Amino acid sequence: MRQINLNVTPEFERDLRLLMKARGIATKSDAVRQAVREAAERVGPGKYDFSKWLGMANKYAANKNPQFRSEDDLW
Repeated sequence: MRQINLNVTPEFERDLRLLMKARGIATKSDAVRQAVREAAERVGPGKYDFSKWLGMANKYAANKNPQFRSEDDLW
């Protein structure tokens, strides 16, 4: 499974904890996966297109002091 790292606001973190508590979800990863899955299902089976998400992160400043030089260094 590929890894995605998210920087979230305190409000997002709070809402994620509320979702986890309400649904009995044990981990943040599972809560985010479930939320994305449900959002995609609302659009309709086979109708969702994540291509608009590509490059979205480029709108924000890059980390000037990354802990890892590349994704390969994570492993």
